[in-house]
Formats: sequence, C-alpha cells, structure tokens
Amino acid sequence: MRPPSPAAVVYASIEAISAAAWDRCFPGDPEGWAFYRAVEDAGPPGFEWRYIALLEDGQPVAVAPVFLTRYRLDTTVQGPLRRITEALARTLPRLMTLNLAALGSPVAEQCHLGFAPEVAEERKPAMLDQLLDAFEDLAAAESCGLMAVKDASEADMPLWRSVAAGRGYQAMPGLPTGVLKVPPGRLDAYLATLSRATRKDLKRKLRAREGVRVERRHAIDDLVAEVAALYEETVANSELQFEHLPPDYFAAVLRRLAPAASMALYWADERLVAFNLMIETPTRLVDKYVGMHYPAVRRYNLYYLSWLENVAYCAERGIGTYQSGQAFYGPKLRLGCRLSPNWLMFRHRRPALNATLRLVAKLVRLDRFDPEIARLMEEHA
Repeated sequence: MRPPSPAAVVYASIEAISAAAWDRCFPGDPEGWAFYRAVEDAGPPGFEWRYIALLEDGQPVAVAPVFLTRYRLDTTVQGPLRRITEALARTLPRLMTLNLAALGSPVAEQCHLGFAPEVAEERKPAMLDQLLDAFEDLAAAESCGLMAVKDASEADMPLWRSVAAGRGYQAMPGLPTGVLKVPPGRLDAYLATLSRATRKDLKRKLRAREGVRVERRHAIDDLVAEVAALYEETVANSELQFEHLPPDYFAAVLRRLAPAASMALYWADERLVAFNLMIETPTRLVDKYVGMHYPAVRRYNLYYLSWLENVAYCAERGIGTYQSGQAFYGPKLRLGCRLSPNWLMFRHRRPALNATLRLVAKLVRLDRFDPEIARLMEEHA
C-alpha cells in the first residue's frame, strides 16, 4: 500500500516554519531561514513572499520559497535592443509587464528547493510534482499568468527537467555562479595557481592598496546612508538589475545573520569608497553584494583589492570555496573561477501568450549579451 501524499501548505511568512525545520532541508547552506527572514524584514519593494511546504506528520519534508511581482519582459535585455524595449514599455506597458509568480527569490543565489534528509531520491519527483501543483494553484489565486523557476542550479536541473518540462516549462540560461576553490594557508598558495602574467598584473594593481584601509564588521547601523549611497552608485552603473534594495537591507541582513554575515568596508582618506557584504559557513564564503564609488575604483583597483582580501580571508580560515556572485565573468575566469550554470524556467497559463513568450525568450536570453555565458551554454549543450 502506497503511503499517503504529504499535505501541501502555503505560508505568507517563513515565521510559520521553524528555523530548524527549514534549515534541515538545506544543510550547510549560507542562505538559510535567517536569510529569508531578513528579506522579509527589509527586502526589495514590489515583491510579496510566500513559502510552500509539504508536510508529513505536521513536519516539512519539502520546502521552497516563492515571490510574486510585476515583471518587465525586457529585464535581461542589454545594449541597443534595450532602447527599443524601453520605448515599447512606455507605449504598451500592459504588453511588456506581466504578473509573475516564481519559485526562488530575487535576492538568493539559487532557487532553494529543499528536502528533509530522510526523503529518498525516488520520492523527490512525485514530491516536486505535488509542490508544483500547489505553486500553480497559488499563481492562479494571485492572478499571475506567468509562472517561473528562478535560478535552478545545475545540480537540481535533472529533477526540474524530469517534472517541470512535462508541464510545459521552457528552460533558458540564467546568470551563472562564479566558484573559486581556495587552497588553505596563505594567499601565496592561491597566487601560485594563476598564470605568470596574471600574477604580475595583480601585483601591479595592488600597489595602490597602501592608500586603503580595510575594516570588517558585523553591524553597520551607523553607516546605513553611506552604504546605501555606494549601492545606488553601483546600480546606476549596471545594465542588468532585477530587484532594487532599500537602504536598510544590508543592516537588516547583518542583524539577522551575524556572525555568519559580515561586511568588509574599504576606506580611503577617511571616506567609505567600497563595501562588500558576505555570508559564510565553515566551508563556503558567499560574496553577496558589492558597492563602490566609481572614481575610486580605478585609482585604488578596488575590484581586485576586494577579491584578494576575500580570497585571503578564505585561505587563512580554511574556507575551501569562495562563491563570487553573478557578474564580471571575464575577470573572474582569469582569476581562477569556474562558472556553474543556473537556469530559468517559465510558462504562461494562456497557450497563445506562452507561445509568444517562447519566441521572446530567444531575443532576451542572457547568452545573447554575455560571451562568457554563451561559451558556458555551449559547454553544457
């Protein structure tokens, strides 16, 4: 006799699930219950949060976060094509912006699909199918015609493809995650893994570090305005932006996650010129956000300085993996990173719109705008 299916429940706050119950579905993940609670505290405006859980004997055996928002179809478009889509958005806003329900989070590194440790592998497809039933019912109740999975990891894609593809979800490349394996000990061990030309270039760039003071903190309540200003400056210089974080977001994450979360502050002439928010576990350092004062970036080579500071931090503490975020892929590859693919999956409940969106997806795929993502997709074709 087959055991009864778990009960599917949708919650409006992660507070409805205990931290222990959520985190046991994601052992060792830096972005656990406390991270999602911080997002509820001070997450980006324009989003609503939901959490789906499958319960057995009242305990979660499978969980996933969900967000609801109004989504611009040209969010991933860059370059000259962006000017065309901006004009379309002004003249036909209802055509370019849709109600979206998505599994994942706009501020997480990957879509967190988690199962309790006792769940056998052979049960996971049926449980994901049941979770998707609950998700699609939620999307319908919230009048979201567009449904998506944001940043499914390469490791999870066999499961997603086995279940979601049969439901009509279309996969397309997301932003990859940069991962660096860090040798323990001193920074020299890492530098020895690089080419001679790269080592020479780094040494030249780091001559400017004498004018910079680095401070690490677990709280920045006295610097909220300064950090927010650097974040806004960085956003203004970025072509690709999905979410927009409010001023108190960084302080809220530190309050919820310290001591696992910390911020490196870079000072020059007593002025804050850069920050770097990180979350760590004993085995992984996740580089979440960077903000920089752009006139100081070239003068002090802040990107490379912060990179080496983080690698040295990992090496000295025996943290074997430095996860360096979703941007600047060319320099990261030169500095020894490998890229791990993430995937977007989507479908619209209206067949005609779904067919149209499949055509649109070919124009807005990220690998059309970034050569490193294009090469990565060729490798995983």
